[in-house]
Amino acid sequence: MDIRLNTPLTRDVTEKLTAGDYVYLSGTIYTARDAAHARMNETLDRGESLPVDWKNNIVYYLGPTPARPGNVIGSAGPTTASRMDKYAPRLLDMGLIGMIGKGKRTKEVLDAVVRNGGVYFAAVGGAGALLSKCIKSAEVVAYDDLGTEAIRKLEVENLPVIVVADCKGNNLYETATEKYKK
Repeated sequence: MDIRLNTPLTRDVTEKLTAGDYVYLSGTIYTARDAAHARMNETLDRGESLPVDWKNNIVYYLGPTPARPGNVIGSAGPTTASRMDKYAPRLLDMGLIGMIGKGKRTKEVLDAVVRNGGVYFAAVGGAGALLSKCIKSAEVVAYDDLGTEAIRKLEVENLPVIVVADCKGNNLYETATEKYKK
């Protein structure tokens, strides 16, 4: 089923999503990868505030390539989400509602998705050039010194993603595998 959603998302919205749903996101989302997540974790450990309020927001695990002349952003494909697994439960507990990446997640992350009414979306790996066309603006909002791993605020229009893990505990990577085996 194709679903069009505007960000930020709320738990009322995520509770209606089911693993396997095709979703088109429009609105504001943020990027952060390994280095940004490590720095945010250190910031929280020091008792300081994060540069982004993650409540009801979505993080896209993305480190874009430089933009070509006339483009807003370069290739914008997802990175492997499991590299952020040691940080994700903490951010979900702080109000992060969604994550976009590729690949499987740990039990701890999936439990945090359920506990917090969140959602894990997958974007198609290898389709970064096409996905970049859905990004209407990109602005570094924190950790500029990290280059492509800086936190960016993106305005997206109809960014295609698939619900992999929903807040009811369904996981497309598991159900699709079982369905295929039959």
